[in-house]
Amino acid sequence: MAAAAPPFPASAAAALLLLPLLLCLSGGCNAQTPVFACDASNATLAAYGFCNRSATAAARAADLVSRLTLAEKVGFLVDKQAALPRLGIPAYEWWSEALHGVSYVGPGTRFSPLVPGATSFPQPILTAASFNATLFRAIGEVVSNEARAMHNVGLAGLTFWSPNINIFRDPRWGRGQETPGEDPLLTSKYAVGYVTGLQDAGSGAGDSLKVAACCKHYTAYDVDNWKGVERYTFNAVVSQQDLDDTFQPPFKSCVVDGNVASVMCSYNQVNGTPTCADKDLLSGVIRGDWKLNGYISSDCDSVDVLYNNQHYTKTPEDAAAISIKAGLDLNCGNFLAQHTVAAVQAGKLSESDVDRAITNNFITLMRLGFFDGDPRELPFGSLGPSDVCTSSNQELAREAARQGIVLLKNNGALPLSTKSIKSMAVIGPNANASFTMIGNYEGTPCKYTTPLQGLGANVATVYQPGCTNVGCSGNSLQLDAATKAAASADVTVLIVGADQSISFAKSSDKIAAILWVGYPGEAGGAAIADVLFGYHNPSGRLPVSWYPESFTKIPMTDMRMRPDPSTGYPGRTYRFYTGDTVYAFGDGLSYTNYAHRLVSAPTQVAVQLAEGHACLTEQCLSVEAEGGHCENLAFDVHLRVRNAGKVGGAHTVFLFSSPPAVHNAPAKHLLGFEKVSLEPGQAGVVAFKVDVCRDLSVVDELGNRKVALGSHTLHVGDLKHTLNLRV
Repeated sequence: MAAAAPPFPASAAAALLLLPLLLCLSGGCNAQTPVFACDASNATLAAYGFCNRSATAAARAADLVSRLTLAEKVGFLVDKQAALPRLGIPAYEWWSEALHGVSYVGPGTRFSPLVPGATSFPQPILTAASFNATLFRAIGEVVSNEARAMHNVGLAGLTFWSPNINIFRDPRWGRGQETPGEDPLLTSKYAVGYVTGLQDAGSGAGDSLKVAACCKHYTAYDVDNWKGVERYTFNAVVSQQDLDDTFQPPFKSCVVDGNVASVMCSYNQVNGTPTCADKDLLSGVIRGDWKLNGYISSDCDSVDVLYNNQHYTKTPEDAAAISIKAGLDLNCGNFLAQHTVAAVQAGKLSESDVDRAITNNFITLMRLGFFDGDPRELPFGSLGPSDVCTSSNQELAREAARQGIVLLKNNGALPLSTKSIKSMAVIGPNANASFTMIGNYEGTPCKYTTPLQGLGANVATVYQPGCTNVGCSGNSLQLDAATKAAASADVTVLIVGADQSISFAKSSDKIAAILWVGYPGEAGGAAIADVLFGYHNPSGRLPVSWYPESFTKIPMTDMRMRPDPSTGYPGRTYRFYTGDTVYAFGDGLSYTNYAHRLVSAPTQVAVQLAEGHACLTEQCLSVEAEGGHCENLAFDVHLRVRNAGKVGGAHTVFLFSSPPAVHNAPAKHLLGFEKVSLEPGQAGVVAFKVDVCRDLSVVDELGNRKVALGSHTLHVGDLKHTLNLRV
């Protein structure tokens, strides 16, 4: 059997990283003072309007902006915010990261003997495989607790540039591990859950923020470096249909439903315009259509890149002017600090444009309490080092990994029995992985449990790496040792990785079972053992399609989602891809069986159009997914789910829809998912509320959302139900 980790691309060989022993001697672990403005002990500062906690954040920001010179203002346009001693404002670093736990990647956060590590959860690609929206939020809440605890002792900021909600449309993108997968709905629900968990300051907190999240990288961004095409200069040519149907929905949900505090524009161009200089995308969509309550940040040095790499403007002053006027508020980097004053003096930018940008930044900091004095005297002020790496936090990391692990193949070999195994050979380049398990945008974890350690806690093990890397080339001596270990063991577990030839494992009779364990985080080894030995019944489902090797012939730079039969282009993701798959989106096995039965769903749904609507007299393929006819246009789908096996477990119920073949609609798309836990023989009812204009609509060729009229097929497992949507 093989526990395969991580997903595309192949990871490097495991690197063992041991946490140093940290001792607190001679006061070496004393807390540091957190950064904050408006020190209440300073009467002069307390008298300023921007320090008046009873005023609105907007009024306080306006007061602060009115006190600044232009030269001072530009210092608040960049991530390394300049200190302003005359107003009691300290330097502040906006760039912190918390993709799957508090990270040391951003300069705003660091670890010390006082807080040597933080809980490292699985990468989002594995957490998303749990299809558990409650879990998404729970992880966000723990991460924000630890972030606030570190902020209170001067080790972290309050603005975290996470999560990454780009669509994982091609398995060759190395950063797909950072995302929740290929589906817009799953990605949207992940974004809303995680962001809400990070930001929610509790009931009665009004517009306050616990920490400020950021949804990135906006938009159509998923090419880093492919055959010489780099993210810094890549122009993503995207149809309006694909943009609004695939790439934009997670960002819209993040802003509209998650009320995220920030959106980060990406390096690339979209249809010839750098995203950080695109007024339609920034001011028009994010702040205009979606009503962002927060700030827009650039990816790091994006403004510099659009000038120096993309040569989009003739002068640096033009680059500063075009990005700020487009709606950019904060520049990760120092480009705007260097060139904005000159842009204003040259008449290319007004000072009021600068005021607007820094006002958005100040309001965000005020919602975070940065201008409310010492954070230790505010809500969340009681959080400290003892609230980081708690046993419950670490158990949640283990539970998240357990819920996300996907059983892809099982010829009856699993679960293993500890009573019948006298020896286990644990083989593979990631068999003793520690650092590799946590993926990128990492922090120092509380501790590691490697796969070898997790398995070894249950049975006697013999360990041989077999290969130094996933490619496994030039390792004959190591392979010989591994072969001997496997021959003498009762059972062999291979912990390898995934590359572009992984499909052999699916069909090989010599491989009895396959687990996909993604990047499972600090407790990954324990979670793998929990699943292999049956302490946890696997319930994870693939959040991405696994394509055959032939898929690699398609250029990564082709951004089209829909297939083109005339050229043989197969399309991308389960929604449009027309070729064969090794494993499909949503695949995953269990140690038990579940049966579905439809309890109730309509067969006819009528759309009540207003008098005079053209579709009352003409035959229409679709109608607008907005307007009076959409009000209360919904129905319920009730399903009975029964655990028909002998093992209790959790089961994800997917509701898919195949719309009529209009507007190049997806072959099918996900309408919703619910996770239900059932004991052997137990049954439960799962209900989905289907909003017709939201859930059964498709995006037409011009980017308008339309309700497709005609026959829709609802799918739940092997069940199919047809309903007719008519005028």
